[in-house]
Amino acid sequence: MLRRIKPPILLLLFLLYVLTLSCSADPVKKCNKTSPHTGREYELSMVQHQLRGVVSVIDDCSFRVSQFEMLSGSDVHWWGANATDFDNITSGFIVSDHCLNETYKNATFTVRLLENITWEQIPVLAVWDSFTASDFGHVVLNGSDSGITLSSGLASSPTPSSNRVLGAPTMFDNCKVLSKEFRIRWTLYADENSIEIGLEAATGTQNYMAFGWANPNATSGFMLGADVAMTGFKQEGLPFVDDFYITKYSECVNKDGSYSGVCPDAIYEGSDSGGLVNNTRLVYGHRRDGVSFIRYKRPLVSSDKKYDFSVNYTENMQVVWALGLLKPPDTLTPHYLPQNHGEPESVTYGHLVLNVSEHVNDCLGPLDAEDKEDQDLIIADANVPLVVVTGEALHYPNPPNPAKVFYINKKEAPVLRVERGVPVKFSIQAGHDVALYITSDILGGNASLRNVTETIYAGGPEAEGVKASPMELVWAPDRNTPDEVYYQSLYDQKMGWRIQVVDGGLSDMYNNSVVLDDQQVTFFWTLSKDKESISFAARGEKKSSYLAIGFGSGMVNSYAYVGWIDDIGKGHVNTYWIDSMDASGVHPTVENMTYVRCKSENGFITLEFTRPLKPSCNHSHRNSPKCKNIIDPTTPLKVIWAMGSSWTDGHLTERNMHFVKSQRPVRVLLLRGSAEAEQDLRPVLAVHGFMMFLAWGILLPGGILAARYLKHVKGDGWYQIHVYLQYSGLAIVLLALLFAVAELRGFYVSSLHVKFGITATVLACVQPLNAFVRPKKPANGEEISSKRLIWEYLHFFVGRFAIIAGIVALFTGMKHLGERYGGENVHGLIWALIVWFLIGALIVVYLEFREKQRRRERIFGRSNWVLGNLEEDDSTDLLSPTRDHAEKSLQHGTMEVQLEPLNR
Repeated sequence: MLRRIKPPILLLLFLLYVLTLSCSADPVKKCNKTSPHTGREYELSMVQHQLRGVVSVIDDCSFRVSQFEMLSGSDVHWWGANATDFDNITSGFIVSDHCLNETYKNATFTVRLLENITWEQIPVLAVWDSFTASDFGHVVLNGSDSGITLSSGLASSPTPSSNRVLGAPTMFDNCKVLSKEFRIRWTLYADENSIEIGLEAATGTQNYMAFGWANPNATSGFMLGADVAMTGFKQEGLPFVDDFYITKYSECVNKDGSYSGVCPDAIYEGSDSGGLVNNTRLVYGHRRDGVSFIRYKRPLVSSDKKYDFSVNYTENMQVVWALGLLKPPDTLTPHYLPQNHGEPESVTYGHLVLNVSEHVNDCLGPLDAEDKEDQDLIIADANVPLVVVTGEALHYPNPPNPAKVFYINKKEAPVLRVERGVPVKFSIQAGHDVALYITSDILGGNASLRNVTETIYAGGPEAEGVKASPMELVWAPDRNTPDEVYYQSLYDQKMGWRIQVVDGGLSDMYNNSVVLDDQQVTFFWTLSKDKESISFAARGEKKSSYLAIGFGSGMVNSYAYVGWIDDIGKGHVNTYWIDSMDASGVHPTVENMTYVRCKSENGFITLEFTRPLKPSCNHSHRNSPKCKNIIDPTTPLKVIWAMGSSWTDGHLTERNMHFVKSQRPVRVLLLRGSAEAEQDLRPVLAVHGFMMFLAWGILLPGGILAARYLKHVKGDGWYQIHVYLQYSGLAIVLLALLFAVAELRGFYVSSLHVKFGITATVLACVQPLNAFVRPKKPANGEEISSKRLIWEYLHFFVGRFAIIAGIVALFTGMKHLGERYGGENVHGLIWALIVWFLIGALIVVYLEFREKQRRRERIFGRSNWVLGNLEEDDSTDLLSPTRDHAEKSLQHGTMEVQLEPLNR
């Protein structure tokens, strides 16, 4: 009897079966091979970034890429388009999630199309940089137009022996490295008695590339008697190739009708035979990314037996090559002629043994030229306007080419070079439908329409004009302008090109500059328009590894900014607070600096930064050194400097200390744009202080005391003393003021000492004027007038306020001296002033007590006056609070009359 299986066990078995099926299934969706492109190979046509490779269609949803070479881009993808023209290819689409953001060197890999993409949707497969809207290269799958013009020999059709579609003139069967910057590629067509050679070199547009076979009988000096092809680019940018024969180690010269040197075959036989002896045929040529490439064809066995050698493609043969400068045609010679290649061997010229029938490929990766820019360069001049028009795109540097582009000074989309601080003037004559603007976006055409953020530096909708009525646009790049921006059209993409913004001179970029102590460092600055920040720069005039500037009277207790270059050549600017002379006293700080730059030119350091005048600090950090690093533009800034041989971001040691520094600070007057050396002005300030002490501490208070307490002396002695002391004190005040202003070279109402000093001086000068207009003194028995009373009150209070302001000015002056030169002796002088004025206060208290006592005695004595004493008492203080009471007592008190007998 069969045992019954329980339902849970059946469910478990079913799940295991399903899991087994899912594990054995192909995780990738199976692709059919129904496309007519399946099994076909296409050579990638190079447009830029030295792209090469072969695309092989595997099936309906994938392809293999082999022999792939490319310089890296920004945001590179496989791209599908309907055609290679500008409108079609720029409106294409991404066909794979495979990114190409690196440099490729003879790579092979497989690419899978996106699920919703088929080969029927991809007439053109391109390598596309989305950031720059650039076509690096492409293959045309549906159609025969590859977009490349060939002189001969190549067609976009499958070869009989394979499924490869030829048509990329940059593709060859073999490649050999001749030097770091020069390569030769070739494909042998032995059955056609020909060989096609491609020469490529990372060299200038005015240079030639030469390659050829040496005389088979030569055992040394292989250049002499060699049969070479000379290639290059004409002045109008067109490629050429010419057949040369070398008879002498010199440039081609004509002597008595006979040519010798490195000369074209045609020149030896005369102009009429040029086509008979020039056995090289140009196939294709271009300049891309700073690399010259020329493909030409020559026969293996030439009909010219005099100047050409037969190439035995199965044997090892000696070949020669060279790079050098081309000499353009002139009235005597209609040919482009090579100049001496110079030294050294294996760099500018060389020779080697080559068998063209052997497969060779030692070219690993694309040539990467240091200077990839071939566009014309225009250096802007502040006095000459740049004329901007539009024209046909012939050699636009960022393919695919638009229909029209900007021409500046008759040059197609040139590179502009401008200097920071130097205004650039554009004369815009491009038409009313084209508006020029300077932007951070490489494509232009109003980046906001593409949801891309851009910064506009100049121009806009109003920057349009025609030749009859040009519009003038002036743009002044400053130190905050990036190193690279673009001139573009506001309405259409890719009409302009690059602007190189260079530091033409710090004096142009900054409003002010001074030379610091010892003339070893030049200091630059510009105060922002809103007076919220300030930009600084410092340039060392002596070679060093770092340059430091500090704000303070000396290294100790200063705020330092150190510019230095690390081991990989990157510049840094670090900030520090220094509280001692050794390495342990250098404390890093974090400041809110912007536009920070540091560079070294032949060992001369230049540092730049922008910082706020007043650091932003929260309440808990207000006592930190960083928060005290405040710059007041109205106060002279003391600047020092130092240079050394080593700096680091990490732990500092004695090795990082300076080897030279400033001897004294320089006082930089930020608002005036000038500076002066920090001199030891203590003798000057000592004379100024002593004179002010003599005036405000002795003479002027003494004059007040004389008027207050010497009126009981008969006659006008008190008045004479009062006047002499006051005028003497005022004269000394004015002399001390003029002395200080003359020595300090300026008069700045910034410190508290100056404010109180000016107040005291003005009040002191008012007193003589006040005395000059005083009302007449009342006669005996007359009531004092209101004008006289007001005058007396004014004279009284102005004098007292002047004394108070003068005394405060003395103390604030001592405090200012201490802040400037340290408090070694200042504290003692301040205590001496305090003691002096305390003694003076005690004397005043005593004199005031004696004066009140004397007045009481006088009032009592007046009640017993002697008949006939009619003189006015000058000692009566008109402002005394007891004055009215005394007079009333005389009016209402008892009058005693003493009668004395007359002596007869």
